[in-house]
Amino acid sequence: MTRETGPLLEMRGITKHFGAITALDQVDLQLYSGEVLGVVGDNGAGKSTLMKVLSGLYSASSGEVILDGRPVQLNSPRDAQGMGIEMVYQDLALAGNLPVHENIYLGREPGRQHFGIKIVDRKLSRRLAQEHLDRLHIEVKSVDQKVEELSGGQAQAVAIARATAFDARLVIMDEPTAALAIKEVGKVLDLIKRLSDHGTGVILISHRMDDVFFVCDRVMALFHGRNFEESEISGTSRNEVIGWIMGTKGHTEGLAHDRL
Repeated sequence: MTRETGPLLEMRGITKHFGAITALDQVDLQLYSGEVLGVVGDNGAGKSTLMKVLSGLYSASSGEVILDGRPVQLNSPRDAQGMGIEMVYQDLALAGNLPVHENIYLGREPGRQHFGIKIVDRKLSRRLAQEHLDRLHIEVKSVDQKVEELSGGQAQAVAIARATAFDARLVIMDEPTAALAIKEVGKVLDLIKRLSDHGTGVILISHRMDDVFFVCDRVMALFHGRNFEESEISGTSRNEVIGWIMGTKGHTEGLAHDRL
């Protein structure tokens, strides 16, 4: 993580209304290149809404998003992707009946245009996919293996590979270990660390305190759609963060951290 050149991303005063409901109220967020930021909060705290604003799915009612020190407009997921912002959704959104390499490049397949029609280069797709998986230390039997044949951890890794295959500078992950067996959780967390080591900024939405404290550099809590508290990981504890999620400051001794 580097803070020598200022934040990679700033979200300032982000507000989002759905009719009479205020889902986000003047929320601020900063992220540096190579930093893993944990975003926590109870259901309805505004985490997913904030990330959907950042990924271009929602337009903020007010506030601004600043990338590399410049305000940007994110009117669609394609806008966000064009700026190097990718999101890995909780349901992965993978095509189970397609092979790994086609999932990684789905919608952005390598190839060439011929009389206005794109001719997909599947040989190139396979090679690029294998090189990308090797770079991230992701192991599958073959890039021709169908995604539906993968374990939960492997499928999550493929979803992350897809998000980072186009030089993503910022990856948003929504509960990436929620549905995984314990033995697979560590592999996904190690993958997140590798992305950070490569300079990619990562925003991790998670209810799992063990995950947050293992992989994150900093944690921020939302409560009822507002900033509540944040800290470097080294400056807080699981119980304190659980307290923030519940809307209390200070330590909440006696609460089991695996509650969340």
